[in-house]
Amino acid sequence: MPSLLEALEGKYGLGNDIVEQQEESLVSIFVPKLPPLVSVPELLVLNDCDIDCAGDAEDLKKKCRTVKELDLAQNKLADWGEVFQILSHMPRVEFVNLSKNLLYGPVAPPRTLCMSRLRSLVLNNTRLDWESVDSLLNYLPALQELHLSLNDYRNVLIDTIDEDMLASDFDDLQITTDEDDEKADGEGDGEGEGEGSGSGSGSSSSCTCGTSSNNSISNNNDMDQFADSCSSTSYRRSDSTSSMYKKTNGHGGVRRLHFTGNPVTDWAEICRLGRVFPNLESLVLAQCPLRAVEYVPRPSSCNSDKSGNTDDEDVDPPHEYFKSLTFLNLSNTNINTWDDVDRLAKFPSLKNLRVQNWPLWEKCDATEHERRQLLIARLPYIQTLNGGGVITAEEREDAERAFIRYYMDRPESDRPERYNELVAIHGKLDPLVNIDLRPEKRVKVTFTYGDTSEVRSVDVYRTVIDLKSRLERLAGIPVNKMRLFYVDQELRDLQGPEEMKYPHKQLYSYNIRSGDEIIIDQKK
Repeated sequence: MPSLLEALEGKYGLGNDIVEQQEESLVSIFVPKLPPLVSVPELLVLNDCDIDCAGDAEDLKKKCRTVKELDLAQNKLADWGEVFQILSHMPRVEFVNLSKNLLYGPVAPPRTLCMSRLRSLVLNNTRLDWESVDSLLNYLPALQELHLSLNDYRNVLIDTIDEDMLASDFDDLQITTDEDDEKADGEGDGEGEGEGSGSGSGSSSSCTCGTSSNNSISNNNDMDQFADSCSSTSYRRSDSTSSMYKKTNGHGGVRRLHFTGNPVTDWAEICRLGRVFPNLESLVLAQCPLRAVEYVPRPSSCNSDKSGNTDDEDVDPPHEYFKSLTFLNLSNTNINTWDDVDRLAKFPSLKNLRVQNWPLWEKCDATEHERRQLLIARLPYIQTLNGGGVITAEEREDAERAFIRYYMDRPESDRPERYNELVAIHGKLDPLVNIDLRPEKRVKVTFTYGDTSEVRSVDVYRTVIDLKSRLERLAGIPVNKMRLFYVDQELRDLQGPEEMKYPHKQLYSYNIRSGDEIIIDQKK
């Protein structure tokens, strides 16, 4: 497999001798030979080149010193030492993409390496463990944008607080089988059992796991495997499981985090991201099977304010750790209630929201336009919804009025709190008049052929050729020899008959009404 240097030379011909081939020809054109490039461009893209190492250090230093953006996605890099050697020769690099490289630890850059300019790092589909992610972030003081999508993270295994603080409600946590649970319940040991995510985050008292009850969960390297196996057994807290989570310092410089496609189901895990990255302004959680934007257990060591509509003093509202968040993408998640939308309205800085392809929309009895109005009305501070244009004051007022009318005829128990807030602003509205502008489906028309006239009921959604085929037996004229003329009863004296020339035109397009006449004639 080639080194980075060999891939560079193969793509850009850096330092290669050009062999001039002499061919006999009648006409020769001489072009001055350009010297080889001394260094590569500022944007260096070497995707899918099977690169597995850096190459000669001196040559890399000469040729890569101007690189600002480096894309090495889908290569064979497996050692962080090689990655750091590459970056050590790119002192100006600001963007690095290492997606689809299965990199393993330890993350230990040389002391002389300075990455103070690196602002954006892409680690999608690298399966990098959380401890390595945390170690890497400690070496990137200027990092503002981090991509961790498609890494199969079921849990966030780093946090800024002790895991035990999140579990003060629980006595113990140990792997048990369903039989052990039943026995424990029979003995009245008082340990709570319920549905959970298997994250050990303290968001619930237990979870369901599909692994053997004899497995020991004490090694940090086995934590992702443990999270993957959760499906049919239950577990309770024990001292050893605190080692699942690594306590870290917050990385306040990171402003944008992409977390797309990771199988996280509980909002408590997302709150860990909020604590690790306390100044997040943009968070992408698309295609994560999140079940709800819900209240989470409050760490006993934290004195967060008790905002939110709940009487439980032991929980935090879902926005507690996202005070600076302005953009949130929750498209293609499993969120299924309007209560979750109401909780999103309480995020203090949120202005841009994407919530497409929710199961909630499939069961919502409303058109796409009506659904947008209901969302806008429930989200008073959102300025951009689902990537559209900025919500204007006129659109918001129309949405809020439509929201009032949507719920005004429903039982009071079905009305959300937002209904009363909007009634206080706009007052109680009268229902809109239901005006149906669709044409009548059937009309009575007089058909005249020669001296014969007959009144018949006609479906106005039929086409002219269909009407001719039905009149063939009445008039005795073949369809291809038949001509039809429409006579409007009100304009009879002004414009006379109008020939119905177009065979696939529907009758309602002639504005046909009961009492009008259609004359049947034969072509000559």
